[in-house]
Amino acid sequence: MTVILRTQGLGRRYGRRWALSDCTMEVPAGRTVGLVGPNGAGKSTLLNLAVGMLRPTTGTIEVCGRRPASGMAEVGYVAQDTPLYARLSIADHLKLGARLNPGWDDSFVRTRIAKLGLDLSQKAGTLSGGQRAQVALALGVAKRPSLLILDEPVAAFDPLARSEFITNVRETVAEQSLSVVMSSHLVSDLERVCDYLIVLVASRIVLAGDVGELLGRYQPRSLEDLVLHYLGASA
Repeated sequence: MTVILRTQGLGRRYGRRWALSDCTMEVPAGRTVGLVGPNGAGKSTLLNLAVGMLRPTTGTIEVCGRRPASGMAEVGYVAQDTPLYARLSIADHLKLGARLNPGWDDSFVRTRIAKLGLDLSQKAGTLSGGQRAQVALALGVAKRPSLLILDEPVAAFDPLARSEFITNVRETVAEQSLSVVMSSHLVSDLERVCDYLIVLVASRIVLAGDVGELLGRYQPRSLEDLVLHYLGASA
């Protein structure tokens, strides 16, 4: 089994508070992973460690077979607030992406932007939240990463915008050969696209595995019921 993300005894502390503790796991390559947990469980901390924006307090983490570093070519990242430069146009973002990423696929990103019905001359600051998330996703995939990390990119969006984004993620996974880790506290969103599940509660992993195997083992009515059971058991 090829592993895209591996941790061993991983922990991150802020002062006296552990945001993540004793995290040990292996995420198989080629999967779409749902990272689930309540607010403050440690999801963003784990993903920030994976993209090299934070350093571990304890333990180790490997991404694509090596220690993560900020700006890794193998990793695409869409943060929770889907950051874009408000004063720059979409075209400016494409030019910046091409300059910063040697594997940049300009044809892909321009086709994806056209499918979204957006004009390349539009300033990022004029886009809706859903449009910014879609553009950020297109930019993240255009660098041709091996791993795409999405940190609750649609948490604040309305149901229609969330549905459109999840559909776009599903289409992207079908088109591209890449692994995805997507965090959310909305299990219903992840249920449509994920085939591997990790549940974080109070800084610790309480469940991890293939979705089909987990559903067969525990026989819940739905993936959401399974997650809610573990959240309740860990409360």
